[in-house]
Amino acid sequence: MKVLVLGGGAQGSAAAYDLLQDPEVEEVVIGDMKPDASPKFLAPHVGGRLRLEVVDARDSDSVREAMRGMDAVVCALPYYFNTEMTRIAIEMGAHFADLGGNTEIVEEQRAMDAEAKAAGVSVIPDCGLAPGMVNILAQAGIDELDETESVRMWVGGLPQDPEPPLNYQIVYSMEGVLDYYTTPGLVLHEGKPAEVEALTGMEELEFPSPLGRLEAFYTAGGISTLPYRYEGELRTMEYKTLRYPGHARIMKAIRDLGLLDDTPVQVGDSEITPRQFFIDRVSPTLRKPEGKDLVALRVEIRGTRNGEAVGIRYDLLDRYDEATGITAMMRTTGYSLALTGLMQCRGQIREQGVRTPDETVEPAAYMDGLARRGIQIHRSEI
Repeated sequence: MKVLVLGGGAQGSAAAYDLLQDPEVEEVVIGDMKPDASPKFLAPHVGGRLRLEVVDARDSDSVREAMRGMDAVVCALPYYFNTEMTRIAIEMGAHFADLGGNTEIVEEQRAMDAEAKAAGVSVIPDCGLAPGMVNILAQAGIDELDETESVRMWVGGLPQDPEPPLNYQIVYSMEGVLDYYTTPGLVLHEGKPAEVEALTGMEELEFPSPLGRLEAFYTAGGISTLPYRYEGELRTMEYKTLRYPGHARIMKAIRDLGLLDDTPVQVGDSEITPRQFFIDRVSPTLRKPEGKDLVALRVEIRGTRNGEAVGIRYDLLDRYDEATGITAMMRTTGYSLALTGLMQCRGQIREQGVRTPDETVEPAAYMDGLARRGIQIHRSEI
């Protein structure tokens, strides 16, 4: 099979690396404006089964040519490209998966369901960590129960060695992090979808040593469209981000002071947005090239089975890969995207057309695939 990876950043590079570990993958192409800037762990593969190609996502002809002859496309571009990339992939007869994270864009992709079915392809938005992995695990727990009362999800990308004051390091896009801190989150409360203010809903959770106690709070993006799917069927469904204690209080103060606003302000003879100023000043401190990260995940599903109250918990703790230099965030997000694309090619999903991961990805096959990649999810009953 031949797979095109759109976007050669952190997650796209990790997806390409993962695809290259599969002997059935004949060719992997990374399409990016600057494909030669790929990381060291991909260098041994360039010129073999890995090809680097200049692709401009804003140029439909450039994208169309890159997709020609491909069995699947995995898209690690910013979410606002996903609608057009989906349209072209369907036109070119290629399966399509992306990292998603924006509910409105997912709905635009859903509108192409009939076209995807007619083309004999599947389109799966939201195939990263959150949304993505958490949605599949949530569905796995729901499927086990006769009736489900609540689904709660917690995910955090964290430094292994936190440094004050924020105890955080950039593990993907700083712009993306700030979007999650400033955009309302989507939850299901009393059976109805509702918006909640980001950085609120504070609680603390205990994780195995050496992590210990982490704080959790509402953020946008991680749950995707799942609350709409289960409106009126479940009472509670929510997603929260995990951080080391004290992080949210500082970030909320920064936000409330207006330092994350997008409205330009006059500074001397120039105009600048407070958010861009904040990113420019803070990013060098939080971007730690030698810093090793980890990803912590917990999904709890509660309800009844055979008349008995049951709770199902999925836990994951993944760490920076010392051998390759691939971060835990890249592993859990990029590998998840690549795995979904491979499952599409192999017919290991429930149906064609446009479906979110919880609707169409088989949880058992997905978790088996993660385990083969060293990403171990522990299931327990609570």
